[in-house]
Amino acid sequence: MNYIKIVFMLCSVFFFLRGNAQQLETLIDEGLANNPEIEMFNLKHQVAKEKVNEVKTLPNTQIGVGYFVSEPETRTGAQRFKISAKQMLPSFGSITARENYKNSLADAVFEDIAIAKRKLVASISQSYYNLYALKEKQTVLDENITLLETYETLALTSVEIGKASAVDVLRLQMRQNDLEQLKLVLEQDYLGEQTALNKLLNREKSIEVTIDSKLVMPSESDLINSENLALHPELLKYDKLYESVEQSELLNRKEANPMFGFGLDYIAVSERPNMNFSDNGKDIIMPMASVSIPIFNNKYKSKTKQNKLFLEEINFKKQDKLNRLETVLDKAVKKSNSAKISYNTQAKNLKQAKDAETILVKSYETGTIDFNDVLDIQELQLKFQINQIESIKTYYLQTTIINYLTN
Repeated sequence: MNYIKIVFMLCSVFFFLRGNAQQLETLIDEGLANNPEIEMFNLKHQVAKEKVNEVKTLPNTQIGVGYFVSEPETRTGAQRFKISAKQMLPSFGSITARENYKNSLADAVFEDIAIAKRKLVASISQSYYNLYALKEKQTVLDENITLLETYETLALTSVEIGKASAVDVLRLQMRQNDLEQLKLVLEQDYLGEQTALNKLLNREKSIEVTIDSKLVMPSESDLINSENLALHPELLKYDKLYESVEQSELLNRKEANPMFGFGLDYIAVSERPNMNFSDNGKDIIMPMASVSIPIFNNKYKSKTKQNKLFLEEINFKKQDKLNRLETVLDKAVKKSNSAKISYNTQAKNLKQAKDAETILVKSYETGTIDFNDVLDIQELQLKFQINQIESIKTYYLQTTIINYLTN
């Protein structure tokens, strides 16, 4: 049930689309269900949990059998063979300490599952946004190619009436060729990114991914709760590791205590011939008790020192990881803000470029159109449109990082 809760949590709080987000959520669900890396971590967690059962055991029972090659004579008869059994018992609480230690290790592995799921959701979303940008760029190129075809028609008409040269037509055609080439390159990039997304979902690379949603730049910035960063699995894992070292030390102290054991020796005795007395041939049964004392306990003292050093190391690692995550979060926030600024600037430039285009079209009516200006304006317009798409993509890619860190 814990896995199911995590899946629903990730899908509900991680990523969003302005408009219809169903397709991305469906891809995320499919990735979480089929990704082999997630399955690998699930199996590792199952193995770690099974190790708890492994330590719920006593030390091996020792059983020995001996045969007297030369039978020693006793008052009651000759000893023939000997059978002994011995069982050592760990100090009180040792088995529980082992279980707690293994459980703490399993908890640390569980955090790896949460981290892997977050990273997978982030990767799927980023790949989706890359596909969106590539598709939008192709759409913009189609629009610009159509626009150039319109201007080509105007140029041909102007050539017929002697108000333009064939060079103008050729320039327009060469510009169309450049855009066609760029479109073909984008198509190949789209197929490559589509393969990457399909492999994240663990399915055939040729399965078509359609992008139906429309991304828009939000007018207001979303509130970011940076306090949630402290609850990130990449940091919680260090807490689990810290706990596992503490449990390791508790186990070490238990193992440094004496072990007690009990056993039983049985010796088979033959009857003495031609003699009659009450204990003739009576077998020997000897209960035994033993104790194992770690007199030379440098091993346990060394283990205690190691554990103290491990705890300090984990604290430093956690602080270093926190610093790195805070840096990544701050950069993502700043980049998302920069993307919004860039988008708004490109929107203004694009409006001015369209106004200039309108003026050029009106100039054609007076017969004074300059097709060099046409190409310049078209190139600027395409640049602003591409920059807008890049700004939207950058914003959502950075939002993906922010959500990975804070949700």
